[in-house]
Amino acid sequence: METGCWLLGGEFEDSVFEERPERRPGPPASYCAKRCEPQWFYEETGSSDNVEALTIKKFKGDLAYRRQEYQKALQEYSSISEKLPPTNFAMKRDVEEGQARCLVHLGRHAEALEIATNLENKATNTDHLTTVLYLQCAICSSLQNVEKTIFCLQKLISLHPFNPWNWGRLAEAYLNLGPALSAPFASSYKQNSFTSSDKTIKSSFPPSGKDCLLCSPETLPESSVFSMEVSSSNNQKNEKGPNNIQNSVAEKREAVLLETQMKACASFVRTRLLLQLTQSQQTSFALERNLRTQQEIEDKMKGFSFKEDTLLLIAEVMGEDIVPEKVKDEVHAEVKCVGPTALAALVIASSKEFEDKWFRKIKDHLCAFENQLHTEIQILA
Repeated sequence: METGCWLLGGEFEDSVFEERPERRPGPPASYCAKRCEPQWFYEETGSSDNVEALTIKKFKGDLAYRRQEYQKALQEYSSISEKLPPTNFAMKRDVEEGQARCLVHLGRHAEALEIATNLENKATNTDHLTTVLYLQCAICSSLQNVEKTIFCLQKLISLHPFNPWNWGRLAEAYLNLGPALSAPFASSYKQNSFTSSDKTIKSSFPPSGKDCLLCSPETLPESSVFSMEVSSSNNQKNEKGPNNIQNSVAEKREAVLLETQMKACASFVRTRLLLQLTQSQQTSFALERNLRTQQEIEDKMKGFSFKEDTLLLIAEVMGEDIVPEKVKDEVHAEVKCVGPTALAALVIASSKEFEDKWFRKIKDHLCAFENQLHTEIQILA
């Protein structure tokens, strides 16, 4: 073969021709693992390895956080953040999350949100984004901002739709949203300069009575029944002026509260369905927690006023996609490493998008039921 003419794949690595080291006679040297006593990092006074020194400071910060010494932990984390090399992405994320959580406990929520937003923008895989969303949820919960807490949970669920615990937290958040929604309507009522002692509007949550009235207030029929106690017979005929405004405010408030109740109920139902599916695979404390949560959901479901056929519809809609194979894939899902733009596309862009996907069928059914009932009442009249 002429010089310079080589067959494809005909080259050999030099290592193929190297001699292998001879084995030493006798048993191999024993392996001695390094034993670390509790809080060993407090005894380390210095290290020539910069990474090890920063790791020790992080451990000190973690311990301070566990002891609820948040100012001390924040100082440790902040000193690390300034010295970390730009290539150490993993520790930088951990340290920044630690800073944000310390700031929440110290009441500095704006700074914590800024760090969380920065972490979200830099996330490159689903694990990073999941961690950031849990952080944002903790911040919004600390601020007692129920609507933003709900949106964070909705984004988490869009990433992990078969996680029962996030669905349970979402249901609880919807229940907490009920009283918060009453405030705008109450202030709107106060702005109208009138008071009425003739009516007591019952808007307790969850309300008793029918499992309907989920249409928008503008489309509600006039004969829709809201719980009211009338103490004066004169006001039962052609109420005008201030009383009409009062009724309108009450109807809007009741409609919003009932729709929120439906969302909470549907979220609880899906939580229970997912827990029931994983129950056979669990033992010990995991199974105990599962069964205890199912019982708690059962107790809370008794407080809702939905009829049996409505609950069956909710269970059918919320369980359409629940099959063992999908849930198994969710538990063992691989981390998706994508760019920030593609990662953002994996989560919902608005609360309306989430609620249309999960609750629209239930709401449409109940609205249709209410309109049919209204028609039947008019015919009988």
